[in-house]
Amino acid sequence: MDFDVLIIGAGAAGLSCALVLGSAKNKSFAENKRIGIVTHQKTSHLQNALFNNVLGLKPGTLGSDILNDGLVQLSDLYPHVSQINSEKVLSITQQDGHFIIETNKHSYTSIIVVVAVGYTNLMHIDGLEKYKAPHPRAAKEKDRIWLKNDDHLIEKNLYVAGTLAGWRSQFAIASGSGAHVATDILTLWNNGKHTKVHDKIIA
Repeated sequence: MDFDVLIIGAGAAGLSCALVLGSAKNKSFAENKRIGIVTHQKTSHLQNALFNNVLGLKPGTLGSDILNDGLVQLSDLYPHVSQINSEKVLSITQQDGHFIIETNKHSYTSIIVVVAVGYTNLMHIDGLEKYKAPHPRAAKEKDRIWLKNDDHLIEKNLYVAGTLAGWRSQFAIASGSGAHVATDILTLWNNGKHTKVHDKIIA
């Protein structure tokens, strides 16, 4: 098995999910987990975003800078999280209790998959068609989609995060959605005990 969890997409939701999962590396239930993220970002709405109303971000912050800086942050702090660059996911299939993820260059296997790509109707990954539906929180004329889910879970070990999970296109919401999925996965790894990861200043 290549991964215990593979995140598809490195926008707000995908990067947040990867950072939270990566930060649990010293926890006994997560220390040996293999985490990967497919960093395809071309369709991320952050590419053209400008932020003035996000808590913790300096007004005037560019979404493109967040995308680039987020990958550097992930690499610097949690290098054990594998970044798969310059590949696009083409299909996701299930086989013998795990997933096979085919890209335009390679094939990967993972126990858990998190889909965190954009919510435009141009999103196409074979194997996800049966979950697609019109987005419940977007204007109909924009023709946005979501993947049907129950609290981010599409089916066992298959998660969706961000706008594709049915949330509004707001940076803080998408980021929180990715973090939410990460803590659900950590909880799963921790035998169902509700889990979160915080860094604290030690006095």
